Amino acid sequence: PAGPLGDDFSFVSPVAKYVLFFFNLLFWVSAGTPRHPAPEGHPDPGAVPAAVACLAVDPAILLVVVGVLTFLITFCGCVGSLRENICLLQMFSVCLTVIFLLQLAAGVLGFVFSDKARGKVSEIINGAIVHYRDDLDLQNLIDFGQKEFSCCGGVSYKDWSQNMYFNCTATNPSRERCSVPFSCCLHHDPQAVINTMCGHGMQARGYLEASAFIHTNGCIDKLVNWTHSNLFLLGGIALGLALPQLVGIVLAQLLINQIRDQIKLQLYNQQHRADPWS
Repeated sequence: PAGPLGDDFSFVSPVAKYVLFFFNLLFWVSAGTPRHPAPEGHPDPGAVPAAVACLAVDPAILLVVVGVLTFLITFCGCVGSLRENICLLQMFSVCLTVIFLLQLAAGVLGFVFSDKARGKVSEIINGAIVHYRDDLDLQNLIDFGQKEFSCCGGVSYKDWSQNMYFNCTATNPSRERCSVPFSCCLHHDPQAVINTMCGHGMQARGYLEASAFIHTNGCIDKLVNWTHSNLFLLGGIALGLALPQLVGIVLAQLLINQIRDQIKLQLYNQQHRADPWS
């Protein structure tokens, strides 16, 4: 048999190793960057149970969860590639594969079961309306969505009656009774000062009368129409998210195989030195 390769020979490619390292380092640093502190208007302890019921749309909690997961996964890839640790690289590869398959399954299921997906979106939006005043981050997200899509409520502007502050029943003592958030209002000209009371009493008006002051169409139909008209954009975003994951999986598997070959080479060299006649 051929003699052992030199001790300076390595199957591990420095290109694959350091590309994977810097690839993970970039996401690791971004995931570890501290988020902005909660604003003073964040819910007090008494409002926490109500906010917990709407975790699915709480952007602060979503950012924390995504940041922690990204930090842990990229830590495995970063340290695993630098230290040539097969265990960490396998964990990194498996996590990326699971995330990729979940994204693929979510996309397929969302397309196949579009009606059920629409119902789930409707449920989430209605839950967000109910807890609008309980979480400042959630409130800002809803206001941004209503202004961006020029809509109000889920199906219509009268959905805001589900909120205890905007409820239109005669027994509601709130000063915002029968109102809608200012983000529902029509803004024809740029305003230096936003009139936050522009939606006052709009639920008590009919569609035609209210449409002169606010957006009366719900956000669900606007969101569905926007999705249908931007399928190529959404597909491009999905591809842009999937490609780095696939690159990471391929590089991790390539590096794992190279490390295993290097281990076999080292064992062979040790055996050959111990028994040169083998």
